[in-house]
Amino acid sequence: MRIFRPLLALAVLLVTARAGAQTGAPLRLGVVGLTHSHVHGLLGRKGPPDIVIVGIAEKNKDLARRYTKRYGLSMDLVFDSVDEMLEKTKPTAVAAFGSTYEHLAAVQAAAPRGVHVMVEKPLAVSLDHARQMQALAERHHIVLMVNYETTWYPTLYRAVASVQADSIGPLRKVVVRDGHRGPKKINGVDPEFMDWLGDPVRNGAGALMDFGCYGANLMTYLMQGKRPTSVTAVTQQLQPADYPNVDDEATIVVTYPETQAIIQASWNWPIGRKDMELYGTRGYVMTDNRSMMRTRVSEEAKESTVSLPELDSPRNDPFSYLKALIEHRVQPSRYEPSSLENNMLVMEILDAAKRSAQQGKTIRF
Repeated sequence: MRIFRPLLALAVLLVTARAGAQTGAPLRLGVVGLTHSHVHGLLGRKGPPDIVIVGIAEKNKDLARRYTKRYGLSMDLVFDSVDEMLEKTKPTAVAAFGSTYEHLAAVQAAAPRGVHVMVEKPLAVSLDHARQMQALAERHHIVLMVNYETTWYPTLYRAVASVQADSIGPLRKVVVRDGHRGPKKINGVDPEFMDWLGDPVRNGAGALMDFGCYGANLMTYLMQGKRPTSVTAVTQQLQPADYPNVDDEATIVVTYPETQAIIQASWNWPIGRKDMELYGTRGYVMTDNRSMMRTRVSEEAKESTVSLPELDSPRNDPFSYLKALIEHRVQPSRYEPSSLENNMLVMEILDAAKRSAQQGKTIRF
């Protein structure tokens, strides 16, 4: 994974200097927005004491009071604007937990100050926003990291290793399924989150963006940044009363010269899922969840099942990993799921998928 392209050696020095001389010191982290319900994973984090929240930018004071009370934090940490929080608390990095549309503003505020940024998936609300964010990250030599739940799945890396070791033959078909019953029907989606999830401007689309990004991200990692040849997408509104302005069902077909990916993103699954099927010329690998993986290496062989332990730190936690990236203590491989390079291609795929669904035709790369 490359966080930026130009002046790599100089940037590494800058990143190391900004991290502070002591890698053992907690990462000074600012929080930009509280409307994304994934913020509970940070506020209620039980991991190692390697992160300290130094400030929160949230203009909705009722929301801020509710969360600070719930997690035993002081309202003194809360500021009305990102700029004020950055100036008064001097964080080393920020984690953006507002709408996807607000990711660009977070980078616009943080990057010129040399402050690193982590955003929740997807990278941006549009390809235009993504390109502006990329330009800022490269110009100011900051880490710009994208957090996906599946990045921390042990099964992902074992499956990719199996493909790279040629255990199932050259990859021919990949099926990625992500989603749940819909944000209005599951627990853990706060009203402030729901307020923008169904907004085509602040979320970019519905299930297509919310869960289609996973498949695009995983395929870009599997294909090591190879560009698709085409993208074809079909979207539907199967719950129009709940989601009148965005899709809740999306199927995206992404083709490569010798491989096809079918990405099934849905707010209509009866049971939540994040699984992947990889088919080679001889066998298959199936990741049922973060820990369970099934493999069959030939038609004659029996299927084997393995339950994998969690990844070692810092690759088992987004915040520990962000800290390690900033301090240059990890050496990510190219196109790793959280990388900017990977996610710029993800945004191209999602942009093509939206245009394909709107226009009713295949988009050629």
